[in-house]
Amino acid sequence: MSLNSRSELSGARRVVVKVGSSSISGANADKIESLVDALAAAHARGTEVVLVSSGAIATGMPYLRLEERPTDLATQQAAAAVGQNVLVYRYQNALREFGIVAGQVLLTAGDFEDPTHRSNARRAMERLLGLRILPIVNENDTVATHEIRFGDNDRLAALVSRLIGADALVLLSDIACLYTRPPSEPDARPIHEVPFSDDLSGYEFGATVVNSVGTGGAATKASAARLAAAGGVAALVTSIDLADQALAGADIGTWFEADPAAPPHVATGTVTVPAG
Repeated sequence: MSLNSRSELSGARRVVVKVGSSSISGANADKIESLVDALAAAHARGTEVVLVSSGAIATGMPYLRLEERPTDLATQQAAAAVGQNVLVYRYQNALREFGIVAGQVLLTAGDFEDPTHRSNARRAMERLLGLRILPIVNENDTVATHEIRFGDNDRLAALVSRLIGADALVLLSDIACLYTRPPSEPDARPIHEVPFSDDLSGYEFGATVVNSVGTGGAATKASAARLAAAGGVAALVTSIDLADQALAGADIGTWFEADPAAPPHVATGTVTVPAG
């Protein structure tokens, strides 16, 4: 069931955590270890954790001698093919000291639209969690095309959280919370709570492209959080540097209330990819 407040995260049954490319690649590659520490602590408390990790293309770029994110699909796919392998190795290397094994799950938008694929993906993740394996989910960049992509991994994480009936979705990025306007502007105010009835029309979240490796931003975080909330999954947006506090139920970040009218046991229902 969904959580009523962020303080309940410490005792959550099942949580989906999403981390962005810029938070774990390049100069921030060492943050994988602190993220894994937070995930392992939640795992030790009995929480089933699914990690949705961006970063395959960004991680593969140095191996292809690329200084900027490629714009053509073939090179993106090549970078992802190399980077996905390296990225999962880095996660597994950090998880080893906790005795946790990672399981890679690669999805496309079509997997959510096809009933058989959707059922298979859900069954596989349920079995991994039952075996106390930590699923690491990413978009299958090597086969996805521009026309059938999720758009960003925040959206993928929201769909996964609904697919498996998570209690909450935690979206980690480079900022501690969302603001009413871009935080660089003098009148920007931090957003602490977002009731489900709030239409967000009074907020200005700014551009979606934030750097040369990531494709997300405040707008995609808010959109993904609302998508999860509409399916009965509460969401928290905060910084990767606060991941341990977030999963321990600290009063941080921006909390999106789940739809109180959403039916329970979302994992048994149908999840489709909404337009837009």
